[in-house]
Amino acid sequence: MIVVAGYTHIDASRRADALAAAKPYIDAARKRGGCNAYSWTPCPDDPARVYVFEEWDDEAALAAHLAGDTYATMLGHLSQFDVRDAEVKKYRVDLAEPVYDPEGVARADFFTDPKAGDAG
Repeated sequence: MIVVAGYTHIDASRRADALAAAKPYIDAARKRGGCNAYSWTPCPDDPARVYVFEEWDDEAALAAHLAGDTYATMLGHLSQFDVRDAEVKKYRVDLAEPVYDPEGVARADFFTDPKAGDAG
């Protein structure tokens, strides 16, 4: 799994318009094969900040998205809204599991990992 996460800043007076106009690009990304999540979310505490979150099955799915026409068109769309300070990273995930264990306890450790608790 590949997770893309981060933020960017858009002129605060234009953020709502930028997000509304980006809906077709976001919807198109969500329809791509291998896309499990794709979201641009306005930060409630910073009127210019937009959080980016994406989840892709694998590198091939992300690569297809990045090479697609929709992505290139989206970049052009965003350029008209004074986008700046983008800090967006990709993360390769080797294990994912719930935060809450079967007993309903929130845990930071990876309790389903077969290597967890292995002393050797």
